Amino acid sequence: MPGNPNEIKLVNNAMSNATRRKIMNFLDEGDKTVEEIGAAAGKTMLDFHLKLLQQAGLMELKEGTASLSEYGRNFLKGKEEKDQEKSADLSQAKPIEITEVRQLLPCIADSSKFRTIANMAPPPGGVLKVIEPIFPRGRYSDRIGALIIQQNEVITTIYGTGKVTMTMIKNEEEAKNRLENLKVTINEAIAKGVAPAPREKVRVEAMEIYKYLPQTNCGKCGDQSCYTFAIKLMGGETSLDKCTPIKEPEYATNLEHLQVLSAYI
Repeated sequence: MPGNPNEIKLVNNAMSNATRRKIMNFLDEGDKTVEEIGAAAGKTMLDFHLKLLQQAGLMELKEGTASLSEYGRNFLKGKEEKDQEKSADLSQAKPIEITEVRQLLPCIADSSKFRTIANMAPPPGGVLKVIEPIFPRGRYSDRIGALIIQQNEVITTIYGTGKVTMTMIKNEEEAKNRLENLKVTINEAIAKGVAPAPREKVRVEAMEIYKYLPQTNCGKCGDQSCYTFAIKLMGGETSLDKCTPIKEPEYATNLEHLQVLSAYI
């Protein structure tokens, strides 16, 4: 059973990918052939995904048939219990209001669109982490204490302090409508008093990652093309910070999108 830091790192890396999590949940139903796994989870990079799960000690593969290891079964059981504990009580949370839209500034990447900064009160704090499952493309970041939501090209970031930012907004009217819808969605969850059940995140394809990369094929990341980099990013073979051009001001909005998409890899 993994216990030392290197082994734990292998497990965390193996379970950081949506396809590998799907494979694990599929194997929880019983032993499966590689063909059955490919039909259920997709055949793209299947050998790579199975190899990582084996290296992490989560599954075993013999003569074309895969099964969960004892550690793999215990891991899923522990995760299920932890997810049940996360079904937090929201009965003490207070409804929020949008108190002001403070700024409407041109987006760096597209001067025809705007970046909005607003406030909500009272500050939602830890409620954001609990209600994350409400939003199909939402993820809570412990690092910045914020819930990040992607809706097409618009990215909304709600901070525990009550600050709200939105990118790629057409005008002030759209900003106000989106903020109002956000308020209603959050308050409906608070009114129910119980957090929604955790959900599997939307799967992201390599082409969607590629769409937001610089597409210059500069090779600074060590790969021949931006599309190759996107495929490796999907497979967990590289990291977004290896793409140095994406950190330039002209790609600021692209970077925000890629940071959101990375949560679903």
